[in-house]
Amino acid sequence: MIYLDNNATTRVAPEVVAAMQPYLTEFYGNPSSAHSLGRKMKTAVESAREQVAKLLVAADASEIVFTSCGSESDNWAIRGVLEENPGKKHIVTTLVEHEAVRNLCARLEGQGYEVTWLEVDGKGELDLESLRAALRPDTALVSVMLANNETGVLFPVDEIGRIVRANSSALFHVDGVQAVGKIPINLSELQVDLFAISGHKLHAPQGVGALYVKSGVKLAPFIIGGSQESGRRGGTSAVPNIVALGAACELAASPEGHELVRRLRDLLEDEILSHIPNASLNGTPDRTKRLPNTSNISFEYVEGENILAHLNEAGISVSTGSACHSTTRESSPTLRAMNVPYTAAQGSIRFSLGRYNSEQDVEETLRVLPGIIEKLVKMSPYDKELRALYAARG
Repeated sequence: MIYLDNNATTRVAPEVVAAMQPYLTEFYGNPSSAHSLGRKMKTAVESAREQVAKLLVAADASEIVFTSCGSESDNWAIRGVLEENPGKKHIVTTLVEHEAVRNLCARLEGQGYEVTWLEVDGKGELDLESLRAALRPDTALVSVMLANNETGVLFPVDEIGRIVRANSSALFHVDGVQAVGKIPINLSELQVDLFAISGHKLHAPQGVGALYVKSGVKLAPFIIGGSQESGRRGGTSAVPNIVALGAACELAASPEGHELVRRLRDLLEDEILSHIPNASLNGTPDRTKRLPNTSNISFEYVEGENILAHLNEAGISVSTGSACHSTTRESSPTLRAMNVPYTAAQGSIRFSLGRYNSEQDVEETLRVLPGIIEKLVKMSPYDKELRALYAARG
C-alpha cells in the first residue's frame, strides 16, 4: 500500500511503539498513586511533558496539558476562555478552520455569542486588515489555525498574534494540529496564549493530544474530576499514549526525513500539474506559505470520490479533503471559502506525504494517476469542456 493521507492520520513510528510498550505491560500503575509504581508512572508523564515542551519551545513544561486529541484541545481552549470571561461575547475566527473550531463556533452563535468569520482569498490566505478591523472591546478570543488541514496553507500566526495584542485584550488560540512535526514552532517567540496539538498527526497513536496554556492564562477546566494535570483536566492519565506523544515529539525534532518529504511533495505536485490538463492547485503556489508535505489538487469536471476509489483499487490511499467530513457529498467548506468553482472543488484530492514515503511511492502514483483521470474524463458529462482543456494542453 502507498499511503498518501498523512494529514488524516499517521503510522505510529516504531520508536514510539518501543517507548510506550513497557507502559502497556510491565508498568501499569496509576500516576496519581503514592506508591513506587505510581511514582514511576508520574515520572514518565513528566518526562513526556518535557519532550512536548521542547519541540514547541515552550517557556516551561508546566504550560503543556495532556488531552485526548486535538479536537478536545480546541474545544477546551475556546470554551475555557469564554467561561473565564462571561462578559465578553465576541469571537473572531475564519471560514476555513477545522471542524473542531468551525462547528463549535457555529454552535456558540446559537447560544448568544457573536462570531466574526474572516474570509480568505483565492489562494487561501487571510487579509490581516480584516482581522484588525474585527477586533472589539468585547472580543474574548481569536481562534486561527496555523496550517490548513486540506490545502496546507500557513497563516502568519506571529503577525496575527502581534495584531491581537496591539488592538485588543482578547486571548489568541491557535489550532496547531496539522503543523506540529512538519515545520519548526517556537512558542516562546509567538504571541500565542493557547496552542492545540494532536499525537496521531505526528506518528503517535490516536487518542492523545495536548494543549499549551501560556503561563498566567486562566482557563476553566473542560473535564471536571480529580487533581490530575495540576487540577486543569480531570481523569486518569493515559500514560502509554502520553509517553508515546513525548517520544513522537522527540522524533519530530530530528531533521532527518523532513527535506525528503518536501522534495517528494514538490515532485508529485509538479508532475501532476505539468502532465494532467484538467489539474489545478488549491492554495497559494508559494510553497514557503504551505506545509511541505501537502498538495491539494483539483481535477476539474471529474468526481473526487471516483478518483479516490480508483486510486484505492490501485493500492494508493489519498483523501478528498478533511477526514472529519469525508462521509458527506458536499464541497469542502475550505474550497468554498476560496471560491473554487464547484466543478473543480468536487474533483479535489489531497495528497499528504510523510516520513515513510519513498520516491518509488511517488513514481508509482504518477504512473497510475494519469490513466485514472483519462478514464474518468471519458465518462464525464462535461466531455466538451474537457476535450477543449486537453486540446489546449496538446
